Amino acid sequence: MTNNFLKKKTSINISGKLLDLSSPIVMGILNITPDSFYDGGQYNTDEKIIEHAEQILSEGAKILDVGAYSSRPGAKNISEEKELSKLKNALSIIRKKFPESIISVDTFRSSIAEYVVKEFDVNIINDISSGELDDKMFNVIAKLNVPYIIMHMQGTPQNMQLNPQYDDLIKDIIKYLSTKVDKLNLLGVNDVIIDPGFGFGKTLDNNYELMNKLDAFKIFQLPILVGVSRKSMIYKYLETTPDEALAGTIALNTIALLHDTNILRVHDVKQAVDTIKIVEKLRQNKNKSTG
Repeated sequence: MTNNFLKKKTSINISGKLLDLSSPIVMGILNITPDSFYDGGQYNTDEKIIEHAEQILSEGAKILDVGAYSSRPGAKNISEEKELSKLKNALSIIRKKFPESIISVDTFRSSIAEYVVKEFDVNIINDISSGELDDKMFNVIAKLNVPYIIMHMQGTPQNMQLNPQYDDLIKDIIKYLSTKVDKLNLLGVNDVIIDPGFGFGKTLDNNYELMNKLDAFKIFQLPILVGVSRKSMIYKYLETTPDEALAGTIALNTIALLHDTNILRVHDVKQAVDTIKIVEKLRQNKNKSTG
């Protein structure tokens, strides 16, 4: 990894304007998939897409993350044509209704990334595979010059939870992401966001070790995104369901923020915004008392 101990990067370039990440922000999830683990199939009409996008933005999310490919463990692989068709419809609606919104598209396919950026002014590409599932992705991102979220995943959505194993969890993830960051830097990609990949090729204990050691990822000096919203690391441990995992999500998001996470990717925007406000108030109070 490039030896870079400068001050942590706290902004990303969104269509020529800087998005400030010095205080944490929320990315709201809009799944237009039929089988996502929590809200799959809920937003299957134009009206429901508009309604949910409006809710996400009105509750304070700075980024709207749109996905048409379910990446839950064991999810079915869908064709590029089907993924793009769903995205075309949703993005055309969202761009028309909310033209100033910052949109991220959750895809690992470079052709889709290129299409949605050019046709719908998508601002960010969120790639669960960090280019592993499409070797053209890095070059496309460099050409598009948009912020790029790279996530650690062991395996694919279809097999990632069958038997995840690590020599050293944190070192292995940092090594993987370091290689990706160096390749992107060489291509001139300036706005990279790190997602350590909770729930993607990790056991329940792996996930909690990862949360405990989030500070290790400060070595990148890049913005950190955490996505634990209603995931199995919460509901399986508590022996409940995704529907009952909001309190656990808030707890883990709080811990992530205390480890200097910049972006929370969530289903429940208002609760995440409130969590950020509380943690920021604590920080302000601490700075006053020690100043």
